[in-house]
Amino acid sequence: MGQGEASARGTTMEGDCLSCIKYLMFVFNFLIFLGGSFLLGVGVWVLVDPTGFREIVAANPLLFTGVYIILGMGGMLFLLGFLGCCGAIRENKCLLLFFFMLILLIFLAELAAAILAFIFREHLTREYFTKELKRHYQGYNNTDVFTSTWNAIMTTFDCCGVNSPEDFKDSLFRLINQNHMVPEACCQRASQTGELAYISQEQCLSGNMMFRNNKGCYSAVVDYFELYIYVAGALAIVVLTIELFAMVFAMCLFRGIQ
Repeated sequence: MGQGEASARGTTMEGDCLSCIKYLMFVFNFLIFLGGSFLLGVGVWVLVDPTGFREIVAANPLLFTGVYIILGMGGMLFLLGFLGCCGAIRENKCLLLFFFMLILLIFLAELAAAILAFIFREHLTREYFTKELKRHYQGYNNTDVFTSTWNAIMTTFDCCGVNSPEDFKDSLFRLINQNHMVPEACCQRASQTGELAYISQEQCLSGNMMFRNNKGCYSAVVDYFELYIYVAGALAIVVLTIELFAMVFAMCLFRGIQ
């Protein structure tokens, strides 16, 4: 009788534990589902907004790329949250297994990205960016992706070149635009009647230091994102930890379902 009671008590405790995991998984994945829905909504709104915000985004390559990243992240979180919620509340082994495999793939992809970032870290140096800028940057009105991206960076951060405007010496830009010392994106601008206008574009293009941005973009971007880099690193650790726990919970629930 004692052994039977102990067995029944153990079975009850095991059932309570599985029930707790089940509802924790549901709440956790419901929050993920809401987050994914919000990101999808923001991305779709930006792309179809009739007030002209879409044109502003389309004109900036960085913002345009960011919108599609938001849509991709939103879709992925939406799918993850949906699978997790349905798998947990319905105790569906197939959905739980699919949820586990999807998180495992994401986890491995993030791990691979971290390894690749470490291997190719030398491509994030000043020297590498300077060499690429000299070889590929063509000018302010050019439409190729590399040049447009650099124009957006220099305009957004009020900077010029990687280290300084001197980076444009002996560059492809100078070969194409022999009368210009720096591109228009390097010229200082001031607000006039609500719009940004060049202070003196002619003086800037001729090389006058008073009318151009003299700070390099490498320092400008690093200074701007310094806090965000640490925050992103901390968030990455939190996300990886959550993914590990999600995989453990999903597999425990998967194994506990009869």
